[in-house]
Amino acid sequence: MNYISSLVFVLCTLLLSAASSAGVAVIVHPSNASSMSTEEVADLFLGKSSKFPDGSTAVPVDQNDESEVKAGFYDKATGKDLSQLNAYWSRLIFTGKGKPPKSVDDGYEVLELISANPNMIGYVDSSEVTAAVKVLITLD
Repeated sequence: MNYISSLVFVLCTLLLSAASSAGVAVIVHPSNASSMSTEEVADLFLGKSSKFPDGSTAVPVDQNDESEVKAGFYDKATGKDLSQLNAYWSRLIFTGKGKPPKSVDDGYEVLELISANPNMIGYVDSSEVTAAVKVLITLD
């Protein structure tokens, strides 16, 4: 019976992790007419750029380090894991060359901020997207 219980637990864990690894949607306010590549989005979130393609100011919004969505976003958009990302920002902060994006607790807060501000850009699990925001790209 222990073997079967363990097997069921492992299978359930695999199914849940597969479900949670859905795509990451990069979102903006619906009035934002921009279209962007993954590289352009990465540049915004790494502080290499501060503008949308139309020249308007872009304000990236991050999720906290405990967020699985954050780890997935940075892996898919920049190829960096969270420890590499933290080292990257530590170097920039130390040299006075940059400041990381504003961080919020979860996708709900990202949706709330983006839907109220045309200059913000963020990311959420694609299953969290609502009609209050526009999806620029989905990272699978």
